[in-house]
Amino acid sequence: MKRLEFFFDLSSPWTYLGFTNVQKVVARTGAAIHYRPILVGGVFNAVNPAVYASRENPDSPRMRHSGKVLRDWAAWTGLSLNFPSQYHPAKSIHAMRMACALEDDQAALATFAKAAFEAYFLRAENLDDPQVLIAAANAAGLDGAAIQARSVTDVIKAKLRANTDELIARGGYGSPTMFVEGSDMYFGNDQLPLVERALSRPA
Repeated sequence: MKRLEFFFDLSSPWTYLGFTNVQKVVARTGAAIHYRPILVGGVFNAVNPAVYASRENPDSPRMRHSGKVLRDWAAWTGLSLNFPSQYHPAKSIHAMRMACALEDDQAALATFAKAAFEAYFLRAENLDDPQVLIAAANAAGLDGAAIQARSVTDVIKAKLRANTDELIARGGYGSPTMFVEGSDMYFGNDQLPLVERALSRPA
């Protein structure tokens, strides 16, 4: 069984698509997936500051086309998007600390991520509001208050920094970044066909 690591931040619409679509890839290939929460702002600050410059002109031809492609991907894969909202671009520190608090329970992490993605990208709720995140977790059958309480501990804060630093050290520059078998790196929802090809190759 091949292993796929999925480094992600909840604030990215492309990551919402990638998170949803990668599950289909995993189901088809039989791979084992490990979700790794990061703080994508920390990645951008360290190795990809051009992202901030691109946001200064949201009406540029490139950004307009990027929005079209995003909507095309969502339609193709059957996902609804209510984006951008008044909270875009979102801060994600609270959300990612809560995600990181669940990393040792991968099923719970996947459940929370789906709930948080839908709160932000479907219902246009504030991803930076702990109460929104607690409510989303509760609605998904998790204990949102307990997750939030653990998320503010020094252990979890350090774990999120360590995950982020690890991605940077391994050559990552955004979300989602995926690694097949530890070293074969792919970036973004658009590269999922290549991820599936890599996972399907004979060992």
